[in-house]
Amino acid sequence: MYKLFIRPLLFLFDPERVHYFTFSLIRNMTKLGFKRIFRSIWCVEDLDLERNVFGLTFKNPVGLAAGFDKDAKLYQELDNVGFGFIEIGTVTPKPQSGNPKKRLFRLKKDQAIINRMGFNNGGVVEAVTRLKKNEGVLIGGNIGKNKITPNEDAVQDYILCFDALFEHVDYFVVNVSSPNTPGLRELQGKEPLTQLLHTLQKRNTEMDSPKPILLKIAPDLTDDQLMDIIIIVKETKISGVIATNTTISREGLTSTNKNEMGGLSGKPLTKRSTEVIRFLSEKSDKAFPIIGVGGIHTAEDALEKLDAGASLVQLYTGFIYEGPQLIKDINKALLNRA
Repeated sequence: MYKLFIRPLLFLFDPERVHYFTFSLIRNMTKLGFKRIFRSIWCVEDLDLERNVFGLTFKNPVGLAAGFDKDAKLYQELDNVGFGFIEIGTVTPKPQSGNPKKRLFRLKKDQAIINRMGFNNGGVVEAVTRLKKNEGVLIGGNIGKNKITPNEDAVQDYILCFDALFEHVDYFVVNVSSPNTPGLRELQGKEPLTQLLHTLQKRNTEMDSPKPILLKIAPDLTDDQLMDIIIIVKETKISGVIATNTTISREGLTSTNKNEMGGLSGKPLTKRSTEVIRFLSEKSDKAFPIIGVGGIHTAEDALEKLDAGASLVQLYTGFIYEGPQLIKDINKALLNRA
């Protein structure tokens, strides 16, 4: 139904406006009592789907990637369409409006999206207020720095977000790989990244019950840079990696707006993100868990990432193009494999 009727209608309108409209629609339908209907249609509940990763129990291995529910406004409702976990953010210490509009573009022929949102969010305090109402949803907190914060002061922004979210999320994701905040990807360099992760881990170990910290990396890193990532993860003793964020590559695209600035996500990223997962898994001797994300539009895409070495997967663009049925298809495929 989604692909035949709902998606064609939604795709007639500006993607950012549709995003907020969809939020309102899902929230209102939930209030009207559609929760049970949603769960009966899309949720697959089976103990064989459970995964224990980073010391956390995920009811199934299919999560929602960061960027969809930036401000933790809809995580409870999104739990009703079958996700095993929800990652909110990227959250920054202070509210910021992000980059000028228009900043979100569909590439229908390529089954892709280009975004240059720029960490638009209401700030960490606002997110915490909403997360205090959580009723059992496993939440990841994706954290970043404000645009106006210079890179030499970035560590403090990450610490501020970490401290504020600590009691309200189950794991953290350090985002230094978005292409839409000027200079942010420079923090992926070996020295600044090691310093950032060491500082966060030190703060983490000071807590009574430390939380898993993951690093989200770009798909555009070279093999040498990926080897550096493996070394850094081992040195800093963080819990794992999310592979991958959006790409700045435009190779093979056919859509008319393919040259828009921003990060590309969706089907064109399928192969590269899987390559990165396999590289990290093999070269590290599976030393740490990986969450695979990038171009998952079918159950087969998800299985390929799991076979390449991912412990969990996340959806974003595939969820927009395929709808909640994709979550169900992946979980059903996993059960059929068992």
